[in-house]
Amino acid sequence: MKGFRQEVASFLTDYCHGSEPLNPDNVIIMNGCNAIFSALSAVICNPGDGFLLPAPYYTGIDTYTSLYSGVKPVHVPLYSKVAEGESYPFELTIPKLEDAMENGKKQGIRITALIVINPQNPLGFIYSDKLLKEFLEFGQRHSLHLVFDEIYMSSVLDAVPFTSILSFHNVPDPEMIHFIWGLSKDFAMNGMRVGVLYSKNQHVIKSMSQLACLHQCPGPTQYMLSQFLKDRDWLDKVFFPVNKRRLKKSQKILISGLKKLGIPVLRSSVGLYMWADFRKFLKSQTFEAEMDLWLQLIANKVYIAPGKSFECYEPGWFRVTSSLPSDSLQTCIQRLQNILKVTPGHNYGIPYKG
Repeated sequence: MKGFRQEVASFLTDYCHGSEPLNPDNVIIMNGCNAIFSALSAVICNPGDGFLLPAPYYTGIDTYTSLYSGVKPVHVPLYSKVAEGESYPFELTIPKLEDAMENGKKQGIRITALIVINPQNPLGFIYSDKLLKEFLEFGQRHSLHLVFDEIYMSSVLDAVPFTSILSFHNVPDPEMIHFIWGLSKDFAMNGMRVGVLYSKNQHVIKSMSQLACLHQCPGPTQYMLSQFLKDRDWLDKVFFPVNKRRLKKSQKILISGLKKLGIPVLRSSVGLYMWADFRKFLKSQTFEAEMDLWLQLIANKVYIAPGKSFECYEPGWFRVTSSLPSDSLQTCIQRLQNILKVTPGHNYGIPYKG
């Protein structure tokens, strides 16, 4: 529906502080961001090409980018140890991207694109303006497509400012930049199945438009959501303030509870999840031990996602969801205390600064 594409273009122009008004004709709507990733990878890649993906990351991307085109993920491994010249754990730097490019070439993989999830999932980081500019320069240097997934952009809680790639002026190779967004996270509408792509590359837009007939978002859904996004007064005065206030409250409860149990966490700027360090509770520093701990947690009705499911290169890290009611979070902390057999209040550690 053209009306929905117009409303999405207007919404993103305003809330991403677009450097110029977004053109509705450059907006593609599909039934979810997974569909966007599947189709986009088929359009911009050849079979056997590779995507650069800083790890840990949301590994659903692997499944969907390879579905049509057989694209291979090429990891950019990130580690908790702060190396010389770095400022925080799991920091992504241009030298690490360059190393991954070289490793891909040694494996005979033609790297076509870099995927940037910003805010990052599962780490909860927000990339600085400086680093975003470096991504653009890196992409131009290697003739890469740059895919920016900003699906968590409206769930940022901290004072750290979030900058959308759509706000940048005079970017190099604008036709190589592709923006992905959806309503499933910021608006808790996962079941609605709506994914958005914005690109100035007319070859991409034409090809994605043809593939969209296989991934259509129902007309009634588009109409309802166009009315939803249009109500800016309610979004600005009610939804966003209340939602962020609740998310911040839940985050504080979880951080406090984990700290008492000696479980440090990276500072997350996103209100839905955080990256927690359970390494001291592993029987050995292996992914087998991580899986054993995860199964023990599951058996005791605590579900948190193990780092291996995000292709983390270090065992013992887990993504913990914080966007839950207070009583559920308190129950989680109590069950963790019983499972891990720790005494609350000991000086086990403090949250990482990130």
